[in-house]
Amino acid sequence: MTAGILVSDRVVSDAGPALREAAGDFSLLVLRPDETLADPERAEVAYFSGDLFPARAREFVLALVKAEGLRWLHVFSAGVDHPWFQQLLARGVRITTSSGASAVPIAQTVTLYLLALSRDLRKWTDAQQRKAWEPHDIVDLQQQVLGVLGMGPIGREVARLGTALHMRVVGMTRSPKGDEPCETWPLSRLRELLPQVDWLVLALPLTSETRGILSADAIARMKPGACVLNVGRGDLVDETALGKALESGALGGAGLDVFAEEPLPPESPLWGMPNVIITPHSSGTTPANYPRATAIFVENLRRWRKGEALVNEVGRD
Repeated sequence: MTAGILVSDRVVSDAGPALREAAGDFSLLVLRPDETLADPERAEVAYFSGDLFPARAREFVLALVKAEGLRWLHVFSAGVDHPWFQQLLARGVRITTSSGASAVPIAQTVTLYLLALSRDLRKWTDAQQRKAWEPHDIVDLQQQVLGVLGMGPIGREVARLGTALHMRVVGMTRSPKGDEPCETWPLSRLRELLPQVDWLVLALPLTSETRGILSADAIARMKPGACVLNVGRGDLVDETALGKALESGALGGAGLDVFAEEPLPPESPLWGMPNVIITPHSSGTTPANYPRATAIFVENLRRWRKGEALVNEVGRD
């Protein structure tokens, strides 16, 4: 029985000849809408692409349940903290991601948060709707301190844009490598950094070490009026403590793309806060992400067949 590669019809349409060339002797097992895949048990390789999430994710997962010989899964996103991925890793399935494919648009959204909050854009737009000429002072970002937790592709791009805005950027990562685009401290110095930052960006993956890293205690240590921008994972933050700090004015504002519960429940007080920008886990959603993510998969597929090291493999430094 010929080994197969499980992919969506969108991936076949987009990647075309490059995918087939990289696949070599492997056959393509194509998931199509409203069709039952005849032989998913042949899949040794699978690509969970962005077009499958969220509407067709169940279809993909059910197909993989039958693929007992699965050896490698590639995921379109950077985050693989869901228990399902951990179960696959425990089975011995290798997992790679398309980390970096959406880094630029996500970092640009962080810049949107910075500019909108520092200029109180909501006040301007409200005045415009009322046709009212109401000037107000804005915050000058020059020389303000931008702390960036996480020096992966997103954090690095945020750091570059922060530098372009003439901010003092301090990155944080578990173990600085020395090649970061800004001054970078180890995460062990977080308590030291918190009182210094005017803006704190969370671009960390969710792990046992990072879960709840912005705790109530950490929030209390932040500079009065500082702002929190989260494009990592909702569970990085004590959301209740964050809401209380925003409501009291201890924190000046927040730009939030991710939440502990998604969609964010209607009863969440965050919805009604004038100093909070909410985006529905879509800070990097752009059609151009699909081909970028797929290009990483295709490159990894070439490497897989040659026995070479894979790009962005989970658990491999």
